Amino acid sequence: MKNENFTNDIQKLYDYITNKKEDINKLYMYLETSQFDKLEIIEDFAKHLNLELSDDLRVALVGRLVSLRDDSLVQVLRKLNLSEDEVIVKIELAYTFVRDYWTAYHQDTVEYIEKKQLLSPFYEAVFKGVYNVGLQMSIWQSSWTKEIINSVNKDLISTHKTDEKVMDYLEKNKLFDIGHDDDIADRSYSILVKENNKYKNKAYKEAFSSEVNNVIDALEDFSDNLIDLEDDIFNQKWEYVQYIQALVTAFSEKRTNKLVHYWAEVDRAWMKITTPIQIGHPLEYYEDHYRKAVALEWDIRLTNPQYQKENIRASKLENMFKDIYSSVDTTNTKKDIYDFSLKSLKKVQLYLGRPALFFGAEFNGLFSAQVVPNDEKVSKEFGKKIFAFSDEILQSQRAKPFLKLSREILGQEFLAQDRNFLFKSTQDWHKVYDITTIGHEFGHILWCDEETEMLMNKSANFKNIEEFKATTGGLVSFFTDNSSDEKYLEEHVVSDTIKRAIGLIGWMEVDEVQPYYCEGLIHLNGLFKCEVIVWSNETNKLTINTNEENIEKLKMWYTNTYSSLASHYLEKQDALIWLNKFAIKEDKYFLPTNKNIKDFVLYYFDRYKKIGQELDTTDSKDNY
Repeated sequence: MKNENFTNDIQKLYDYITNKKEDINKLYMYLETSQFDKLEIIEDFAKHLNLELSDDLRVALVGRLVSLRDDSLVQVLRKLNLSEDEVIVKIELAYTFVRDYWTAYHQDTVEYIEKKQLLSPFYEAVFKGVYNVGLQMSIWQSSWTKEIINSVNKDLISTHKTDEKVMDYLEKNKLFDIGHDDDIADRSYSILVKENNKYKNKAYKEAFSSEVNNVIDALEDFSDNLIDLEDDIFNQKWEYVQYIQALVTAFSEKRTNKLVHYWAEVDRAWMKITTPIQIGHPLEYYEDHYRKAVALEWDIRLTNPQYQKENIRASKLENMFKDIYSSVDTTNTKKDIYDFSLKSLKKVQLYLGRPALFFGAEFNGLFSAQVVPNDEKVSKEFGKKIFAFSDEILQSQRAKPFLKLSREILGQEFLAQDRNFLFKSTQDWHKVYDITTIGHEFGHILWCDEETEMLMNKSANFKNIEEFKATTGGLVSFFTDNSSDEKYLEEHVVSDTIKRAIGLIGWMEVDEVQPYYCEGLIHLNGLFKCEVIVWSNETNKLTINTNEENIEKLKMWYTNTYSSLASHYLEKQDALIWLNKFAIKEDKYFLPTNKNIKDFVLYYFDRYKKIGQELDTTDSKDNY
C-alpha cells in the first residue's frame, strides 16, 4: 500500500468517526425538539438505574451518554434526596451502561475498518488489539474507582480531616511509590490496601490481580499479532511491539519501588512512535487527589490528515516564556529550570485529530487536549506529545442544547454573539481553540523540572494551580504577542475565558475535576478586578463589559499574575500558598477570598443545582 492511499484511508476513517459522532449528537437534538419517542436509549438508561424518567433526569442522562460527564447526573440524583452511598451506586450503574453502549459503538468502528479493508493489515491489527485490551481496561475501571476513589480516599480524609494531614500521614508512613533517584514519586501505579488496620501500598498487579492479568493477556495477544505482520507504511512495527511489551512488563511489576521506573520505560517506548495512529495508555492522574494513582486511560487518537501543518503556538509560547523569565529571574539563578522547560518545549510532537476508540477511565470524560508524558525524566530525553481534538470539541459544542442557566447568568446579548461565532466562524473558532486550548497544553510544559510537582504538592494542591498556570501561559503569550496576526480575536478569547471561568463553578463538588474548578476561581479574580464582569448581590445580575479599556486592564492583570506564579514555580514553594491568595478551602470546597466573587460563586452554584439541567426554549439553533 502506498502512503498516499493510506492517508486517504485515514481520511475515510476520520470522516466515518465524525459522522458516527454526529449521529449520537442527534440525541441532543431530539431532546431540544421534544422528540422523546426517538430517545428510547435514554428510557433504557433510566430503567437501568431504576429511576423514573423526568425532564431534568432526561437531560442529565443524555449528557452522561453523549458527553461522558456525570456532574449533572450527580446533581439530579441529589435532588432526589438519595444518600451519598446511593448516589455512588447509581453513578457506577451509569458507568456500566455508558461503557456497554460505547464498547458496541467502538466495535462498529473496528468492523468498518475490516469490512472496507482500510489502512493496512498491520494497522487494522493495531485497532483490533487496542479494542481487545480496552474491553479489559473498562471492566477493571469499576474496581479501580470503587477501591481508590470511593473507599481508600474517603477513609483517608475521614480519618485525618484535612488534605495536608493526609499527605503528611502518607509521607511519614512511606505510602507513596518511589520514583527516580529513590525520591518520592509524583504519581502512583499502586493502591493502598488495609492489613491489620494499617495501610500498605500494593502494585496494581497485586491489588487487582484478575483484572490486570486479563489486561496482560490481551496485551500479549496484541503483541503476538503484530509480530506476524509488517508495517510497510511507516516502518514502525518494532516501535509498536516494544511499546506493547513494555506495557506488559510494567503491568506485571509488583515491586512498588520499581513501578515508576518500568512505566518510564513505557513512556520512552511510546515517544518513539510517531505515526498518525497513536495509542494512549495510563498517563494522567487527576482522579486520585492524594497519591495520584494513574488512571486507566486506553485509546487510539487518530490524526486528521488535513491539519498536519506547522503550528505557530510553540514559537509564540517560547517568546513569551523568554520575556517573562527575564523579568522574574533577573539574577539568572533558576536558569536550569528555564533551560529544562525550553528543551521540552522544543521537542514537542503535535497531533491534531480526534479520539477513534477509547475505554476505561475515558468513559468518565474525554479531554479536549492533552500534553504527556508527565514523567519529566522522560520528557528531558524525548520531549512531549500534545494531542488536540478541535474537531471533536467544535462538533460537541454545536450539538449541546441551550440551557436556561446560561441565559439567566450570561444574558442573551452575550450568548447571541458567542453563538454566532460558534456556528458561523469555523476557521476563527479553530484559531481561538489553538490560542486557548493548545496554548494551555504548551503552557503546562513551562516553569517545571523533574522535582517541581513533588516539592510543590506537599498539601496535595499542585494540580489546583497547575491548570491555571497552563491556561494563562497560553493567554499571556497571546496578550503580549508583538505580532498583530491574531489581535482581531481578542474579544473572542476574552469571551471564551469568561464562559470557561463561570462554567467551571458547576464542578465545585466533583473532586476529580477540582483543579479546573480552582482554575475558574482564579480567572474570576481577574475578571472581577478588571470589571470585565460585575456582579450585583442586590439584583442578582451579572454585567459583562468587554470594552477596550477593560480588556487592556485584564491583559495587564494576567501578565502580572502569571509572573507572580512563575516566580512561585521557580522557587518550588507549596502550591497552596499561592492558591490561598485567591481561594481558601471552607469545609470541603474552595471558595474565593473576595466576598463579592464568593457571593457570585455561591449564587451560581445554587442556581446550577436548581436549574442546571433545564433547557432554554427562548432561543434556537435555527437562529444561527
